[in-house]
Amino acid sequence: MSSQQLYPGRCFCGAVEFTVSGEPVAMGYCHCQSCRQWSAGPVNAFSLWPPEALSVTRGAENIDCYNKTPASSRKWCKRCGGHLFTEHPGMGLVDVYAALIPQLTYRPALHVHYQEAVLQIRDGLPKLRDLPAEMGGSGQSMAE
Repeated sequence: MSSQQLYPGRCFCGAVEFTVSGEPVAMGYCHCQSCRQWSAGPVNAFSLWPPEALSVTRGAENIDCYNKTPASSRKWCKRCGGHLFTEHPGMGLVDVYAALIPQLTYRPALHVHYQEAVLQIRDGLPKLRDLPAEMGGSGQSMAE
């Protein structure tokens, strides 16, 4: 029996700790306005996981949630304000921010919502106008 890889993570102050297990479904960069505003940066590095891969191991009582839209439940630490993850119920996935799981080798495969980009990134990865078709988007590519 093989054991799954466990990747530990935590919020900014360490009051909330979690693990993700196995491997992410997808990794990439999101350029949508919501992610940019939430992250206070020009782009968000995501790693998408099945919800059952995420386990909060300490400090669950310190987690709060904000829903700007039904498409996302953004979670953060009430003590430090550190962002943790975003649940995407329509996709059946949770985005664990790549910066919070330093032991995961981050291998981005694409850019999503590139039509909203404020920072052009020329890295040779596919640039999708919105989301892949299998995730409810158009799957339409854009030029780098």
